[in-house]
Amino acid sequence: MSIFILGIESSCDDTSAAVINETRILSNFTANQDVHKTYGGVVPELASRAHQQNIIPVIEHALKHAKIRKNQLNAVAFTNGPGLLGSLLVGASFAKAFAMGLNIPLLEVDHIQAHILAHFIQPATGDKDIPDFPFLCLLISGGHTQIVIVKDHFDMEVIGRTIDDAAGEAFDKSAKILGLPYPGGPLIDKYSKQGDPKKFPFPHPSIKELDFSFSGLKTSILYFLRDKMKDDPGFIEQNKFDLCASIQSTIVDILMHKVENAVKKTGIKQVAIAGGVSANSGLRKALLNKQKSAGWKVFIPDFEYCTDNAAMIAITGYFKFLDHNFSDQKSSPYSRNIRS
Repeated sequence: MSIFILGIESSCDDTSAAVINETRILSNFTANQDVHKTYGGVVPELASRAHQQNIIPVIEHALKHAKIRKNQLNAVAFTNGPGLLGSLLVGASFAKAFAMGLNIPLLEVDHIQAHILAHFIQPATGDKDIPDFPFLCLLISGGHTQIVIVKDHFDMEVIGRTIDDAAGEAFDKSAKILGLPYPGGPLIDKYSKQGDPKKFPFPHPSIKELDFSFSGLKTSILYFLRDKMKDDPGFIEQNKFDLCASIQSTIVDILMHKVENAVKKTGIKQVAIAGGVSANSGLRKALLNKQKSAGWKVFIPDFEYCTDNAAMIAITGYFKFLDHNFSDQKSSPYSRNIRS
């Protein structure tokens, strides 16, 4: 019997729905919320309201594109956390009602686990290479930076984490300092392609073991630009490309240094990346170079599975379905990553 899972993702400002047939993706649609650009960041109340408007059309679109009827679904998977509580409640409430109406199982999914398990999504036609267990995963987003040993689909050990800001936040806050619009991380990546990554050296933090810190980097960038702007008010605009390239190079170097140490410490040479920052071209290039020079086997997600998406929720739900790890109507969304 083919297993069809509907995935629903609403942890932040993207409303997404996907349908998966076992591990093969049939549809994956996301409604973005441009309203937040006006405020320079996600406004939780506006996000939850937009989810309420978007969730039914997005799910209808996902089912239609997958060419299946709702009564063919075997289960509904939804993001239960971490994320914005108001946003999570919209997705969770709809998933519970939808599953109850169809009398099918409910599968609650941890957003962080789902980012990692996105590597197991197969295209509708053909197969792609997937990692073997165990493998290392560098999870990098606006809210999380972790190095994880993935021993099985649901057996994951965090061996390194940020002690303050996440890598994605470092990109976005640095972009804000440069006067770039929100979200600024992708713009730093774009502009860095035209700049010199060695033009402005920024300090690397000295943090023990495999943990990360990015707050000091943000401060050093702020003070550096403050001093330069005193003498030359046009410094940022005149050096925009070089500044972006230097900032990106510094962040990527910090990430890669820790991953290299993790490989040495664990002996695991299968390395995956996941999360929004895994779309960064500098990081992707650094990993591919390491694959050539050090014999790593690198797994880089398709761009559509880097940012928040329902396909990763659906695939995680599928593995939970196989384990009969079902949820119930009493499950409550959680805002912080309490499971690592």
